[in-house]
Amino acid sequence: MTSPALFIPYLPERIQGLATVATNLWWSWHIGARELFRSVDANLWQRSRHNPLELLQRVDPARLQVCAQDPEFLRLYDEVLAAFERAMDRSGSWYARLHPGAGRPIAYFCAEFALHNSIPVYSGGLGVLAGDHCKEASDLGVPLVAVGLFYVKGYFDQRIRADGWQEDSDEVISTTTTPLTPVLGPDGDPSLLTLRTADRDLAIGAWRLAAGGVSVYLLDTDLERNAPQDRELSHKLYTGNAELRLKQEWILGVGGVRLLRTLGIDPAVWHANEGHAAFMLVERLRELTAAGVPFDEGVRKIRATSVFTTHTPVAAGHDTFPFHDVERVAGPFWNEMGMDRDAFARLGRHPAGDPGQYHMTVIALRLSGRVNGVAARHERESRRIWRELWPGRDAGHVPIRHVTNGVHLGTWMAQRIRLLLAEHFGDDWEERQSEPKFWDCVLGLDDQKLWRTHERLRQVLHSYIREDARHRWRDYWKDPAKLAVAGTLLSPTALTIGFARRFATYKRADLVLRAGERLRRLLVNPRRPVQLVFAGKAHPADEPGKGVLQRVYLAAEDPQYMGRIAFIEDYELHLAHQLVQGVDLWLNVPRVPLEACGTSGMKAALNGVPQLSTLDGWWAEGYTGANGWAIPLAGPDQDPDESDIEHLFALLEHEVVPRFYDRDARGIPVQWVTMMKHAIRTAGERFTARRMLRQYVDEYYLPAASGSLPDDDPPTA
Repeated sequence: MTSPALFIPYLPERIQGLATVATNLWWSWHIGARELFRSVDANLWQRSRHNPLELLQRVDPARLQVCAQDPEFLRLYDEVLAAFERAMDRSGSWYARLHPGAGRPIAYFCAEFALHNSIPVYSGGLGVLAGDHCKEASDLGVPLVAVGLFYVKGYFDQRIRADGWQEDSDEVISTTTTPLTPVLGPDGDPSLLTLRTADRDLAIGAWRLAAGGVSVYLLDTDLERNAPQDRELSHKLYTGNAELRLKQEWILGVGGVRLLRTLGIDPAVWHANEGHAAFMLVERLRELTAAGVPFDEGVRKIRATSVFTTHTPVAAGHDTFPFHDVERVAGPFWNEMGMDRDAFARLGRHPAGDPGQYHMTVIALRLSGRVNGVAARHERESRRIWRELWPGRDAGHVPIRHVTNGVHLGTWMAQRIRLLLAEHFGDDWEERQSEPKFWDCVLGLDDQKLWRTHERLRQVLHSYIREDARHRWRDYWKDPAKLAVAGTLLSPTALTIGFARRFATYKRADLVLRAGERLRRLLVNPRRPVQLVFAGKAHPADEPGKGVLQRVYLAAEDPQYMGRIAFIEDYELHLAHQLVQGVDLWLNVPRVPLEACGTSGMKAALNGVPQLSTLDGWWAEGYTGANGWAIPLAGPDQDPDESDIEHLFALLEHEVVPRFYDRDARGIPVQWVTMMKHAIRTAGERFTARRMLRQYVDEYYLPAASGSLPDDDPPTA
């Protein structure tokens, strides 16, 4: 285990600070830092997919010497280093100013974190949300410490066969080109703690990621002293092997608590982000009962200081395990808690479910005093789904609330849009983004400047699509049809609709394809052409989801659409940035009410991209009538799919396409640009991670830090 900075072969003394900035992901959302690295070598910056460590490892040393003597480079370098030092100083932060006595950290546990594409330990929206949560905590000075797992083989690398079927491949993450720093014991030992599981001891190490002022610790079992099968426990995210996943969650929860204890970190609040982290609550309860605290009092203490966020109403998103597997993995864990086997089993037993199943979400609900969904509609669905844990209550009185998700502005708003806002509102506008009525000013943006900025972002997207296809053709594609599917035939001026997310069946990626001839007429209209760009992965074990993906892929291959449909392979963060910034319209058609939130539309809106969506997730509270289009809910006697298809195409044909192509004498679609402004205004005012995190702090973290419990009764056990 070696720090990645040690793999930078050469840096002139005058610019040694580049290594410090490159190993802290703060650079990824700071405009000046990104420009600094780009100016070292613009072509290499692009080829490295914006990875400063890889850039500094590959750049010609002679070029670094030139940079170290270039007055303009040094001016920017000094500005960036000064900004970095200010960002690391929390004394003047929002949190320190408003809550000067609340200094103990908040521990944030999650199974995945999406912080940068070079560290692919994420699968989708949950990880992106967790990454944005950490970044905003740094910006606000919230004393957050995060805990997850280091998946050395990440999620999976997507490859599509000639018949459109998804195949999964692995690519080991290189720790030399990622900002992962090993956490070592006092004697340099990578093994920091030992965890008993499945009748043997498991050595656990950790890596640290710095996201500004927030540390993210990723647990690792790939250590030499472990048995081969145990080394593989932290290799892959969300495998189809249920017992392996159970062990991962045991390591995350129990091992994560013990790691923080080993490092001397004493959190005031513990936040379980989804049920995967529920064993964190159980381990803390074990600590108390082992120390002599009566069980009921221990439960009260754990509930008082614990927050739980549930992220999905879909049953498959809530992990359950046969209790006999839990017993094998955990061993007689309950003996240390003063419990018998059946009492421990009851902690995770759903009152209306299979008594032999151990339910991770149920554990989290029982041991967390403050529980929230991730959108207003999701709150209502969660209350309905979990009301059986509170017998005798109607759903409206189940104590689950909501904090609607938000996205990190510095990460997801395009640099060109940020600079445009700076031109209009001053360089300090991002510091003023929470001021009342600030986002109303966006409605006064110059139409032509906003439209030209968007046109440039669309060109950047199309350039990216072509270059990505070229590289894949060079490296491994053999079938020429792949080039057409990958979007090389797309027009850089046609109305471009983006759909990029996990290919779960309820998200209905193929809904638009079911209209047949109606879709063809829409796409190939010579005067007002439309094109669709898809990207996303199906879970490796989701065969129906893979079938949806295959249908999309084959449609992209179909010549009747004249190259107006594209599927971009291997969706990840870097591609996500290009899409949410460069398409014209964001399409989101989940089957209501199965979308908990759906933050991709927020990211698009921050870039002036309107959304067309069913009224689910965040759109049920974010749609204003001026910032996009909504598909109305189907009536009780209507087939939801048929109703949604009809309304979708009516909106596309009669509102979306005419508004996009109706241009004034300057070539500006004025009505469309007005909608773009409203999209930015709504997203900036109500759907950023800043609003989200401040709500968590005020309504969840500070009350939990005080050790007080809400008046609500806990779920029955």
